Amino acid sequence: MEESLPLNWLHLGIGLAVLVVMAAIADWKKSRILAETLGRVASEAQVPLDSGPFNMRVLGRLAPIVPALVVYYGIVPALGVTRAEVQAGTEPQALIVFWTLVRRLSAAYITLIIARTLVAVCDSFNAIYHRTSPASMAKPIKSYVQVITLVVYSVAGVVIVAILLGRSPVVFLSGVGAAAAALMLIFRNTLVSLAASIQITSNDIVRIGDWVEVPHADADGTVIDIDLHQVRVQNWDKTVSTIATPKFISEPFKNWRAMSESGGRRVKRAILIDVNTVRFVTGEEVAELSRRESLRRWLPPGPEETASWAPEPEVGGETGHVPPVTNLEMFRAYVEWYLRAHPDTHKEMPLTVRHLAPGPHGSPVEIYCFSSDTEWLGYEAFQSRLFDHLFAILPEFGLRAFQELSGPDLVQADGSLSPERGEAVPDPAASDPL
Repeated sequence: MEESLPLNWLHLGIGLAVLVVMAAIADWKKSRILAETLGRVASEAQVPLDSGPFNMRVLGRLAPIVPALVVYYGIVPALGVTRAEVQAGTEPQALIVFWTLVRRLSAAYITLIIARTLVAVCDSFNAIYHRTSPASMAKPIKSYVQVITLVVYSVAGVVIVAILLGRSPVVFLSGVGAAAAALMLIFRNTLVSLAASIQITSNDIVRIGDWVEVPHADADGTVIDIDLHQVRVQNWDKTVSTIATPKFISEPFKNWRAMSESGGRRVKRAILIDVNTVRFVTGEEVAELSRRESLRRWLPPGPEETASWAPEPEVGGETGHVPPVTNLEMFRAYVEWYLRAHPDTHKEMPLTVRHLAPGPHGSPVEIYCFSSDTEWLGYEAFQSRLFDHLFAILPEFGLRAFQELSGPDLVQADGSLSPERGEAVPDPAASDPL
């Protein structure tokens, strides 16, 4: 007996050394082994390995299972101990404990690798769906993938604990029902986010690429990501706001998607007219305006329409005459003709030029129309060109835009500046020697 002990320990040492070498070789060749094996299967099944769900990233998650399997199954011949011998207790206690520990750790590690691989497969499906499906912008599945990830890791955690303790996983899973209240308390935010994600997706409330304004989060920009717990919005200043997903159900926000899909973007802006410049016009002034090249294109074209602008004198007490026409009325009609003929206005949407209530800053004339370009730069360019033209055309009708007095206006009112050229006018009293 004394001579056999060193021989047994020598056999154990050699067996463990061989096992370690085999595990090291398997770890070194693991990626190549899996790539060749799965590559052969993929080629026979005509499934793309690079762009498919079982791509190299998934293989990288699965590759560590090779050395783990070598250790799990190799520990039996290395130690020469079987499950029956362990259960019978015929082997030394230290050997049984070591065999049990190695087997359980290897099994737990294999479970973790399988869980991480399943999560990687789900992420690959999400990436493929986002890359190939046009519906991915309106119906993202990232939140559902995150729920599956949570379930996979939760089940894997229960199984790993059961393996390490030598118990059946069914015993632990059956106890989940008793701990449902505690789990709901722990995962309350996750459950609320899941419900919000389902509502957002099913009701098509927010999509990736939508322009949203979220006042309570001070966010104004484009949605770039929607997941289980948060929605990321890239603001126009290139900052990124992160908003909890349930906030899009419980808090008000504005989504500009309908505007983009309608093909028209509203222009609603007013010009303040100085009421002191509003007056009636004569027939000669109408004729003069109609002869101007800059106005001829936009005024009513026919002679009958042009003649209708001229005021008719009152005859006796008759009330059927045409009332006198003001220059502001002509300006409003001109602006409406201009907008209807402009190539960048949306012809199938409301268009009007109307008066608003006058106030201490003049009489507002509001332009209400829609631009056919809904993109921000094109829309702003149209709006800028429109009001540049309107401000420049106001003097043609004898009108002036109202603005509060500034320094040069006060100096001009005092008489020290020339109204025509804005140059200093010499004061006669200053040049008189007397």
